[in-house]
Amino acid sequence: MMEIHDTAIVSPRAELAPGVKIGPYCVIGEEVYIGENSFIGPHTVIRGLARIGKRNRVLGQSAIGTDPQDLKFRGERSCLEIGDENIIREFVTINRGTAGGGGRTVIGSGNLMMTGVHIAHDCIIGDDVILANAATLAGHVLVGSHSTIGAFSGVHQFCRVGDYAFVGGYSVITRDALPFVKTVGTRNEARIYGINSIGLERKGFSPERIVILKKAYRWLFQKGLKVADAVLEIREEGLASEEVQFLIRFIEEASRGFVR
Repeated sequence: MMEIHDTAIVSPRAELAPGVKIGPYCVIGEEVYIGENSFIGPHTVIRGLARIGKRNRVLGQSAIGTDPQDLKFRGERSCLEIGDENIIREFVTINRGTAGGGGRTVIGSGNLMMTGVHIAHDCIIGDDVILANAATLAGHVLVGSHSTIGAFSGVHQFCRVGDYAFVGGYSVITRDALPFVKTVGTRNEARIYGINSIGLERKGFSPERIVILKKAYRWLFQKGLKVADAVLEIREEGLASEEVQFLIRFIEEASRGFVR
């Protein structure tokens, strides 16, 4: 059975799956779909073409699926897609996409968005991501799965944060943050601080896989080699594991450059 508080305003055209609970003073728009057993806490607004999956928890006071904060936006049709089992804490804002960015903002499953997080238009976020308090993503940001962005950090538009990356608190990322690597600092002062060993251990990486990443990291960033030369050395040493190849591809595809 659904539960909708008496003070909530839910459009008759909204689609709510079984088990959805809508708290006090919520506003749910006409093109919203909310999946099974999701909880929408008090004073939350969900608008626009927004599809929210199963077993999501929105603690309250959030604005989800609202118009992009982009001066080029002219009211064109765009959407927000959210997967399953995400936790969205208080005062989170998530905007829909724009025509210039493909028209979609996409958030995967199993993510934690802490208090005050902002996710702008056309962002794509993977699975099992942690966005700590007041982390801010500008438009068109790509965040890989299993990554962490620390509190009060900002990511510049069109930047990428790689899978299993760790971005330290109060960082300002204006170039890509590498997968598997710790990145901390502001703008041109941002630096990398080695493989995110503790985070990878917590995600189930074996010691052997982490050692290979560390060896590849040394070739790429600590020996003063060009990337192409470092890649040759990595291959000669037999270090081209799946994770290392992913890291190399990420570097080669970095249109904005990457933090090193």
